[in-house]
Amino acid sequence: MKHVTSRDNALFKHLKALVGSTHQRRKAGQSVLDGVHLADAYVAALGQPVSCVVSERHYDHSEVRSLLERIEPERVVVLADALFAQISNVVNGIDLLFVIETPAGHLPATIDTDCIILDGVQDAGNVGSILRSAAAAGIPHAFLTTGCAFAWSVKTLRAGMGANFHLNIVEHCTLDMLASRLSVPLFATSSHADAAVFDTDLRQPVGWIVGNEGAGVSAEWMERVTRTVGIPQPGGLESLNVAAATAICLFEAVRQRR
Repeated sequence: MKHVTSRDNALFKHLKALVGSTHQRRKAGQSVLDGVHLADAYVAALGQPVSCVVSERHYDHSEVRSLLERIEPERVVVLADALFAQISNVVNGIDLLFVIETPAGHLPATIDTDCIILDGVQDAGNVGSILRSAAAAGIPHAFLTTGCAFAWSVKTLRAGMGANFHLNIVEHCTLDMLASRLSVPLFATSSHADAAVFDTDLRQPVGWIVGNEGAGVSAEWMERVTRTVGIPQPGGLESLNVAAATAICLFEAVRQRR
């Protein structure tokens, strides 16, 4: 266990850079998990972090102690309270974070299982919520095009609630990278759909393409779509939030396959 009390400490400077900058996280190939829930989910799914950082005041907190029993002691860093306050944005939470090596996704030679493609989804909360629904629905792969919010940002991870650790996430995907590998039909939602999602046969593996919050699915991806499906909205609203619409489609497939 290490005890850090100086702001000039190299480890503290590294932590502060990671927390404050997406560029630094990408450059280092590391991500930051904030809070006991995400840390616990990571250990359960993927094992030991690079570092487990906890404040002095919460070192003896019951939830922290329970987690620390599963962490190798040499990975634990106790940070002076004043220093921890400089690297955490959580208010009234438990002062604990993980530094992890950002999992590297892999691009399968053939994509013959359910998958989800995020096409320019820019809001980190939406990306995290979509990943959370995908993981809960048993989707193994999530492919994010250039222009999507960073899948491993603090906000995305928080919205995903641990979903990232159960998905093969590949970022900066292009149509050329994916189109030749897809051997499942590709579906998209549309207000001018061929059929309602509830009337569409979803019992076999499907690829779902999820579009940008404002512009929707890009024209180049729409040209590749096998079928568009609609979500009935008797309330008369124009559209649903992209994360909500995605969840409806994914769990309609779950319902049909029960």
